[in-house]
Amino acid sequence: MDDIFKALADPSRRMLLDLLYEKDGRTLNELCAHLQMSRFGVMKHLRILEEAGLLTTRKAGREKYHYLNPAAIRRIHDRWVSKYAEPWAAGLSRLKQDLERETEMERKPRHVQRIAIRTSPEQVWNALTDPEKTSQYWYNGALRGEVRAGAPYEILNPKGKPQARGEFLAVEPPRRLVMTWQLLELAETAEEKPSRLTWEIEERVDFPGVTLVTVVHDEFEEAPNTARVLEEGLSIVLSGMKTLIETGRPLTS
Repeated sequence: MDDIFKALADPSRRMLLDLLYEKDGRTLNELCAHLQMSRFGVMKHLRILEEAGLLTTRKAGREKYHYLNPAAIRRIHDRWVSKYAEPWAAGLSRLKQDLERETEMERKPRHVQRIAIRTSPEQVWNALTDPEKTSQYWYNGALRGEVRAGAPYEILNPKGKPQARGEFLAVEPPRRLVMTWQLLELAETAEEKPSRLTWEIEERVDFPGVTLVTVVHDEFEEAPNTARVLEEGLSIVLSGMKTLIETGRPLTS
């Protein structure tokens, strides 16, 4: 949490976040055009923001795109802001949601969120695939199904009713899990076509004992309501996973 507030203390870094608020998924060149400093200076500020978890990056060909990370903003909300300014925090946690519904001319839209957890990749994989674990942070939903490529799965609520369903597309323990996703529990999402979730689990060699968990939601062009719900919902899922793994307790009781 200290890293987040330290990163926000610099006006240039706040400006970079404002630029990504206006238009998410920008390249380094796009961001440099708005700041009166060297390319190296902008890269340094972006690195600090990424290390604090306030933004994430994705490579596409030769370009690197920068995205705001609502999961970090949710952590501020859970620890501090909810006590004082709930409406403001809720607006921030949805800041990408409205922007990414706009038309992307050269690349498909995607939502990227990332969080650091003090644990091993194996423990993250277990939390992601064990029904007893998922039921404690994934909106009380237990994952049911054989975790192998090509196999179907369901997320069941405590009464055994499916909340979501899909198919495992790639299973690479403990590093990568790709799954289609169809959200069933809401009327506005139940009839939409499945989108895709990609979970990437990476151990930080520079911070022993820390694992980065990145979740990418894409292929939701024909599932706009699902995209809207997951954009905020996944940040809560990530925060819940982190809390459960690090403390042994659910985020909410």
